[in-house]
Amino acid sequence: MKTISKQFVSIGWLIAAFLLLNVSVTSCRKADKTDPPKLPASDSATSILFVGNSLTYTNDLPAILTRIAKDSGVSIRTVSLAYPNYALEDHWNDGDMQKLIATGEYRFVVVQQGPSSQADGRAMLLDYGARIKSLCNQHNAKLAFFMVWPALVNSHTFEGVIQNYSDAAAATNSLLCPVGQVWRNYFLATGDYSYYGPDGFHPSLKGSENAAGIIFRALFR
Repeated sequence: MKTISKQFVSIGWLIAAFLLLNVSVTSCRKADKTDPPKLPASDSATSILFVGNSLTYTNDLPAILTRIAKDSGVSIRTVSLAYPNYALEDHWNDGDMQKLIATGEYRFVVVQQGPSSQADGRAMLLDYGARIKSLCNQHNAKLAFFMVWPALVNSHTFEGVIQNYSDAAAATNSLLCPVGQVWRNYFLATGDYSYYGPDGFHPSLKGSENAAGIIFRALFR
């Protein structure tokens, strides 16, 4: 009986530890999204809100853009809402994007989701792109679509990615940052795929730097 009691005590401690760990992890995840990030203080810098997923936060693309802008004599400050596997619909449902845009502090809102070469991705770009554009218009912000790229193994879908992001920008009279199109042209011309990272989807540092340069020219041309 003593042995059985000890086993139950041990199991009880394991369950308690598991529940405590689970609560702690859940709390951390909620804390990450409880309050929208705040814009760094500045009197003259151009404010940019990035809304996207891992294709934005890999290599910290907003920070790279800040460096490129500084080298060109342009002062910017950025805030990034970017979570794994997020689409525009997910950001809309979270509500943080709307709160940030509604502050009226952003000159540009740069959005991206997955490659969106298929019909459902296209529909989401057009639908939520229009919603975000309407919100931007209300608060004097310019919307820009950050055209991404397909995974290397799905490179045959490049045309769909280019078409759907281009159509979303045109339909909403928004800016287009044609990263995917530039990448495709570069790959066809050189056979060099070094813009991709090791997983064949997320960008290498070189890829993020190239993407940031294209975004900078699209916003500040």
